[in-house]
Amino acid sequence: MTHDEIQNPQITQRLEWSLLALRVSIFVVIFVWSLDKFFNPGHASKIFEIFYGVQGVAHTLVYVLGAIQVLLALAFLAGFQKRITYGAIFLLHGASTLSSFPQYFDPFNNLLFFAAWPMWGACFALFMLRALDTKFTVSAK
Repeated sequence: MTHDEIQNPQITQRLEWSLLALRVSIFVVIFVWSLDKFFNPGHASKIFEIFYGVQGVAHTLVYVLGAIQVLLALAFLAGFQKRITYGAIFLLHGASTLSSFPQYFDPFNNLLFFAAWPMWGACFALFMLRALDTKFTVSAK
């Protein structure tokens, strides 16, 4: 894409709406993961055990992590402190994606795990294009 094409208001508008769609769809996944920690803390404890090797995570800690994750997800959705929030979402989702690595060796029994890769790519794209993500953000000019 040339510099002139980037300056085209139609291209700029399409890019803004596309980045908003990425931000909202990523938020939905992260927010549901956050809510899962409140509605099913035992599930989160099992995930810590199976995928991260951390055993005996207390429900209280799961609730605290869930609350932090909800705040991060809402800040991300609002486009607040993009370098920090978009970067944190990228790193958290990356850790989740990579911690599931053994599942990728048995793909036909773990198909849903592969959905993490395009989402991680979307997180990366949004992080890299964060300055252009201005539609409905608190930091929009």
